[in-house]
Amino acid sequence: MTGFRSSNARLCVAVCGCVLALLSAAQYCSSQSLDDAHIVPRSAAKQTVMASDVSVPGLVQRPMKVDVNLVLIPATVTDSFGRPVLTLSKDDFQLYEGEKAQSIQYFSSEDAPISVALVLDFSASMKDKIDYERQAVAEFFGNANPADEYFAVSVSSKPKLLSTSTSSIETLESRLGSMVPQGHTALFDGIYLGLQQLRNAQYKRKALLVISDGGDNESRYTLKEIRTMLAESDVMMYAIGLFDDIPLPLFKTLEERWGRKWLGSVTDVSGGRTIAADNRQSTPEIAATISRELRHQYVLGYRPEAAAGDGKWRKVTVRTIAVDGRPNLHVHYKEGYFAPAR
Repeated sequence: MTGFRSSNARLCVAVCGCVLALLSAAQYCSSQSLDDAHIVPRSAAKQTVMASDVSVPGLVQRPMKVDVNLVLIPATVTDSFGRPVLTLSKDDFQLYEGEKAQSIQYFSSEDAPISVALVLDFSASMKDKIDYERQAVAEFFGNANPADEYFAVSVSSKPKLLSTSTSSIETLESRLGSMVPQGHTALFDGIYLGLQQLRNAQYKRKALLVISDGGDNESRYTLKEIRTMLAESDVMMYAIGLFDDIPLPLFKTLEERWGRKWLGSVTDVSGGRTIAADNRQSTPEIAATISRELRHQYVLGYRPEAAAGDGKWRKVTVRTIAVDGRPNLHVHYKEGYFAPAR
């Protein structure tokens, strides 16, 4: 009997020891999960991001990005003849969000590398314009920053990726030289494919250049969808329009009637512009002008007051200050951004 009681006592002691050990382990694990996991509350995480973004130089290549409360807007300026103006300073600009003037807290005009997607029309309607398109591509490359990154998309009945960032310019030009214009025009689909390539681009500054007569008769994507994509992207789009100016509207195709308007509406929403090559011999020089503009964009930065995280569209206006003796200047910029949703 005594042995039985002694055995029970030892068993109780063992059970109590196990219980105490489990309780201690639970307390230890609880303290570890709180003290050692270093989980940052959502509000604190936002504050951390804001503090880290004070270092402006690291954001030079972030066009039209909203980083909590810092907005960066790329802009190009041209004179009354359409020539780029490259000598302006911070004090030459005024910036508004809505109706409220903003203090320009960051300014840059340096020649930084850029990622560019070329969307080149090789549909049947380009047969008599294709030589000018090839010359334009050559001039664009000739005036670009050697460190730039390029993608190229050809457009006919379906868009095709001609070159990636690993292809050389010589390889691309060789491919363009052997291509024969044919088929319909899926231009909007080509722009979509160019935007997709730029999502994984090397540089934060991104642009898309279209060379086309502006027509579209085969795309799955609509004009409205492409405009929305560009409005929400960080890509500035330019276009060289090789339009057919047929004097009698009765004999114009739908593409000939609306090509100029379609291209203009797409480039405008992105902050870029469409330049019409009414004299086709001027096409290469227009391409050189656009290439130089992309090399010398201005970047204006400001912090809007009491920015609400509602994800809504914010209208932005950029102007140049009039100076006696200086010709009228035109500013091309993206006219707004979607505020980050919290």
